[in-house]
Amino acid sequence: MNSEGEPFEVEITDVFDLHAFAPRDVKAALEAYLEEARKRGFKALRIIHGRGIGVQREMVRKVLSRAPDVVEFRDAPEGAGGWGATLVTLK
Repeated sequence: MNSEGEPFEVEITDVFDLHAFAPRDVKAALEAYLEEARKRGFKALRIIHGRGIGVQREMVRKVLSRAPDVVEFRDAPEGAGGWGATLVTLK
């Protein structure tokens, strides 16, 4: 949702930047994104969650660990966000 509380559409690519979402919306947004990415046939994703103190990173990894189509996930290489982003491989 935007600042007026209206939903907004997010372009679905192989990179998903969570900075556009309020913390309370991140889990639902990530779950919806994973489903849509799977439907579109993506096999490799990069989820950008930021470095901060690691709270959002852990939430992202909890969602990924429960997602049935996720084969593996890991920190991105330094040039692609380092521990501020997670690379995901889908079935």
